[in-house]
Amino acid sequence: MPKVMISAGEASGDLHGASVAEALNGMRPGIELFGMGGSNMRDAGVDIAYDIADIGVMGFVEILRNLPKFFRLRKFLARIMDERRPDVLVLIDYGGFHMALAQVAKKKSIPVVYYICPKAWIWGKWRAKAIAGWVEKVAAIFPFEAEIYRQAGASVIFVGHPLVDIVRPSMDRESAYRHFDADPKKPLLLLLPGSRFQEVSSLLDVMMAAAKKIREQLPDCQFYLPVAPTIPMDRIESVVQASGVPVVYTRNSTYNLMQIADCAIAASGTVTLEAALMGLPSVIIYRVKPSTYWLVRVVANVSHVGLPNIVTGRRILPELIQHEATAVNVSRETLRLVTDPAVRAQAAADLKEVRVNLGQPGAVKRVASIVLDVAAGRKE
Repeated sequence: MPKVMISAGEASGDLHGASVAEALNGMRPGIELFGMGGSNMRDAGVDIAYDIADIGVMGFVEILRNLPKFFRLRKFLARIMDERRPDVLVLIDYGGFHMALAQVAKKKSIPVVYYICPKAWIWGKWRAKAIAGWVEKVAAIFPFEAEIYRQAGASVIFVGHPLVDIVRPSMDRESAYRHFDADPKKPLLLLLPGSRFQEVSSLLDVMMAAAKKIREQLPDCQFYLPVAPTIPMDRIESVVQASGVPVVYTRNSTYNLMQIADCAIAASGTVTLEAALMGLPSVIIYRVKPSTYWLVRVVANVSHVGLPNIVTGRRILPELIQHEATAVNVSRETLRLVTDPAVRAQAAADLKEVRVNLGQPGAVKRVASIVLDVAAGRKE
């Protein structure tokens, strides 16, 4: 029976790792799965050698401060490889750390499958060339990403994006309005400040200031805020209450909420892609520490920040980054998406293109098949 080591470094990777583990268990009942992850991977049958609960950090400066921790972690996972000798190592996202771990596996002759690989279109094609030398297979989730890695010499398969399988409502619109006690005759806006404490700390205040300005133009507007389980509720409530804007908090059923919303103000990240798949336009905002922003400006090679814009290759949704992310700008762009029929119609058409570009359903099963093929190749 194959032995598969899976490594995920943060909450989103843990979810993707759990999906891959479930697919592997379905294809090979009794398969041995172990590695680094969180509660979702554990529930999916992965023996968690290292729990990721305390290692999620953001930005260059924050990562530099935590380098000793990452060196110790790499050494620990190298020891796990020696002790359990996996037939394949599956790396999920978490680029900086996992590139180093791929080198470790290469030296130990353990083949690597990289799923949701480093964003070479942002940080430079040198990353793709490095990955090509260390990794047996790249499972690419974007078609343009697959091409970049292919040109770098990697063995690549475009598997499609896993969100295509995941993002769908579980109730119809009428049921959703009842469930959330929302009025279908009034505008409904979602506030999506992110799932990391640092994101919420830097974005929620400007979101609430923008919401206050939006209420001046749309006094009957309804505001809903899905709260990530990783964020303390008291941090959310203190900022919201200070703004004076009434907000309804939710914990689950975000896709059901998205289908009845008119627009979202969202932190740049996966949630903007989830909203796009639901046909929900977003005003994309992001702010980081000045030192991190300066480094990104120097190093990154990218025209867009929002994933829907990256996927389509053009700006289909507004992006307000760093100093542009002000209450005035955010409220202006949001009101355009909510109240201008022509703008809404164009956004709806553009968001359909996002879905097409993300490929066909079945991404996770394709990844699991690749993992099993690579594991079988090592046993031969």
